[in-house]
Amino acid sequence: MIGPRKPQEESYTEVEAANTLGISIARLHLLLDENVFNDGSLRPANLTFRHSDLVLLGFWHRTSPNPNVVRMPHRNCCA
Repeated sequence: MIGPRKPQEESYTEVEAANTLGISIARLHLLLDENVFNDGSLRPANLTFRHSDLVLLGFWHRTSPNPNVVRMPHRNCCA
């Protein structure tokens, strides 16, 4: 029988997200800038994250460029 699961946080601050992922704030910001805010827009201050966001950020952190993984293309801001 599986016991009760630990409840997940509703949201995580940048510091909590980085600590949960075991990375620095600078690394978190780099991942966000490379994978989310890559269309020329500025990364907002004081972001919050859901558990699903941490899963994706963890994937981006652990993976290196791999031809078998389809990555989101960088968006052009003025296209």
